[in-house]
Amino acid sequence: MKLFRRSWLVRLCAWALILLSWGFVAPEAAALGGPQPPIGEAAPTFTLPTNSGDGDISLEDYRGRWVVLYFYPKDGTSGCTIEARRFQESLPEYQKLNAVILGVSVDDVDSHESFCAAEGIEFPLLSDTDGSVSKAYGSWLSGYSLRHTYLIDPNGVLQERFLGVRPAIHSREVLESLESFLMPAST
Repeated sequence: MKLFRRSWLVRLCAWALILLSWGFVAPEAAALGGPQPPIGEAAPTFTLPTNSGDGDISLEDYRGRWVVLYFYPKDGTSGCTIEARRFQESLPEYQKLNAVILGVSVDDVDSHESFCAAEGIEFPLLSDTDGSVSKAYGSWLSGYSLRHTYLIDPNGVLQERFLGVRPAIHSREVLESLESFLMPAST
């Protein structure tokens, strides 16, 4: 019986590899969390409540500026805290490049206020309590936002996405990408 199970598992793995090699995999625009919004097209619009005292914030509020829209699972957890701290440390550099940072999770506004006060976070955190915006960005899984980031240009067009984020170095990666978009093309 063991030999049969092992043989079956080997065949299953072989078929999976064959299908992968033939291209029967999810397209690049699909990731854990759902279909991703397409690069080069208008980013999904949203309006969400924020802890910043500005009431609701919309993507439209930032036309004319670059937007770093990052999704994260939960206020106060180790990875989310590291990621938020790194974005906060780099905030002056982003501001020099005409960019705003917006964090999004399913936490409510009160949770965001406490988190920002405890960690010295000065950029807005948005409350996506029903997950609708996280779903629109393909960043939703089992009741939480996934750790994904989207770089949106001043015209509201999605220019880059970051999936599989490593919190400790992520802010630098996004900053480097933003700088590459702003560099004049060499002739």
